[in-house]
Amino acid sequence: MSVSHRWVSFDCFGTLVDWQAWFAELLGPLGEQTAGNVIRAYHAHERLVERDYPPRSYKDVLVTALVRATAEQGVRLSTQDARTLLMRGWPSMRLFDDAEGMLAELRSRGYRLAVLTNCDEDLFCTTHRLFNVPFDLVLTAERVRGYKPERWHFSGFERLTRVVRPNWVHVANSWYHDIAPARALGVQHIWLDRERTGEDPGTSIQVHHAIEVARVVENLVGGNLSFLVDQGCPIGASA
Repeated sequence: MSVSHRWVSFDCFGTLVDWQAWFAELLGPLGEQTAGNVIRAYHAHERLVERDYPPRSYKDVLVTALVRATAEQGVRLSTQDARTLLMRGWPSMRLFDDAEGMLAELRSRGYRLAVLTNCDEDLFCTTHRLFNVPFDLVLTAERVRGYKPERWHFSGFERLTRVVRPNWVHVANSWYHDIAPARALGVQHIWLDRERTGEDPGTSIQVHHAIEVARVVENLVGGNLSFLVDQGCPIGASA
């Protein structure tokens, strides 16, 4: 691949796909309050399970973290029942309403698009069918043999594409899995903070809607940081 290509990479689940709504729907029979507590507990357990070595498959991460989270909340769920619930429910995920418009605009401006995801190959193959146009490159946790926030997705992407840093922007919702490591590695990035966490973006560019992303990408790649200041975006050095 040519170093002249301009790239935008994305996290998928939570950034392009409404993972949180999907998970809440799966756990709906538990009741809104219990389901919310389980989801919060799940996120904590997921981070711990993803640190296991050798790395588990993402299917095992999902199941193990959910079983632990439900047990913590006093809900009995067997490993087999958790696996059945998650795998049968996986195809029911939906894109955020603004995702396709953002991707189409970036393509129209000449960007190649990639996904860097903490997912298995077969699971993402199912999710990939949700999109109108396939991505130019997909790097899964199964392929790089590790999970974000470790560097493997980012370094693998760089090696495969031979992209030059000024021509690459990473976009994600998760501070922990994507924005923090992108910052640490000096990768230009945009925090698409869909959940309005209230966290201080510090030196990261923060937006709340996908419709804002293409404009910010253009100015980042073009080096026009003064434009971002004029628009009230919090910015700082991405390197």
